[in-house]
Amino acid sequence: MEFIENKVFDEIKIGDIATLTHTLTIEDIRLFALVSGDVNPTHMDTKYAEGQESHKVSGHSLWAGNLLSSLLGNQLPGPGTVYREQNLQFERQVFLGETIIVTITVKEKHEDDHLVVFNCRCENQDGEIIYTGCANVFAPSEKIKRPRAMLPEIHINMPGAQLERLVKMTEKFEPIRMAIVHPVDTNSLMGAIDAAKANLIIPVLFGPRGKITAIAEQEGVDINDYEIIDTEHSHEAAAKAVVMARSGEVEAIMKGSLHTDELMHEAIKRDTGITSSRRMSHVFLMDVPTYPRPLMVTDAAINIEPNLETKRDIVQNAIELAHALGVSEPKVALLSAVETVSSKMRSTLEAAALCKMADRRQITGGLVDGPLAFDNAVSFEAARIKKITSAVAGQADILVAPDLESGNMVAKQLEYLADAQSSGIVLGARVPIALTSRADSVLSRMASCALALLLVRNKKPQIER
Repeated sequence: MEFIENKVFDEIKIGDIATLTHTLTIEDIRLFALVSGDVNPTHMDTKYAEGQESHKVSGHSLWAGNLLSSLLGNQLPGPGTVYREQNLQFERQVFLGETIIVTITVKEKHEDDHLVVFNCRCENQDGEIIYTGCANVFAPSEKIKRPRAMLPEIHINMPGAQLERLVKMTEKFEPIRMAIVHPVDTNSLMGAIDAAKANLIIPVLFGPRGKITAIAEQEGVDINDYEIIDTEHSHEAAAKAVVMARSGEVEAIMKGSLHTDELMHEAIKRDTGITSSRRMSHVFLMDVPTYPRPLMVTDAAINIEPNLETKRDIVQNAIELAHALGVSEPKVALLSAVETVSSKMRSTLEAAALCKMADRRQITGGLVDGPLAFDNAVSFEAARIKKITSAVAGQADILVAPDLESGNMVAKQLEYLADAQSSGIVLGARVPIALTSRADSVLSRMASCALALLLVRNKKPQIER
């Protein structure tokens, strides 16, 4: 066990020195911001910082100053030290990635109250001064040796960071015309307007004009620049939106305040819908703070008990979405409860068949493996313990559920137990369909629009049927 021990007042000599070296990381900046509440964009916003004189992200000055507390409390004098006063003069900022060396030197000792005065100096790896100053502390008179406290392991989660990056990927593209079907509640209308302001979409609003304008007036927004296709009810709104998508007048569809079944009923009609040769399927794009990459979960919304042929389309749809997001060879994990093939479990048999279909190029563009249990699909350690040799295990980009129920459970558990945020899209139709929920955040709605835009701009031709 590691111990921490002090120097009592009588042991301290004039000229005694202690030093500490630390390299500033983005985690340091975020942790200090979290504790202090200081979210100055100089420290937190890379784009803003690049526009300043330094062109770099800098750490909080007091973060560097607080390293003195570590030196005084842990080394010299160490345990039992009580702060009295600190006075620092800062000469320059500390920039991300810089290594700093903090040095304290005993300058004075006062016998009457055990006060010790330290000269303080902080410089970077090039010898440039960060700050100088002094610190006055009351040194302990009793010898203390204690086990060093075990600090908690902290992981910095940035909720929504992956979705924000997704939205930024669209900056080079022109917005798409998107049908917003029955936006007669605040979330669906404002989500469309926010996406329009972000230059993701040009919204075409389908629904009762009176209800739409009433919501806009209630929210204090001007929608005069947006086209409204006046309809009597949600069913007519869905039908007209699908007709315009079929004719190419809109490039994508977003669900507003109506049931998913109502919209999808119009979309799958053989003669008037927007089906293609590919089976439609839904993909949740999950931003899981504890996972190092965006994670797709499919199908959790449309195909209840997909057969092998449908699963083939589900996998191919998800792979093509990954391509649109810049993942050149996505890793696809075919989920089951186990990672071995068993005649008693249909999901394992179909996973094995899908892997062979990928070998025969009936599925292309990704690395496909399964069956894999959830743990070894996302955890290298779980895969190692179970001695699974796989190019997918531990690093899946796409999780393919055996059925809708299990897929929906996985997505909802990630959202409510792992603080994941999600956006969703329907693939396999002539145009992307965003099936947003009434509970979706603004960022989730914008991310769904971004998904649709990226799909349209990276679209591969689909055979109509």
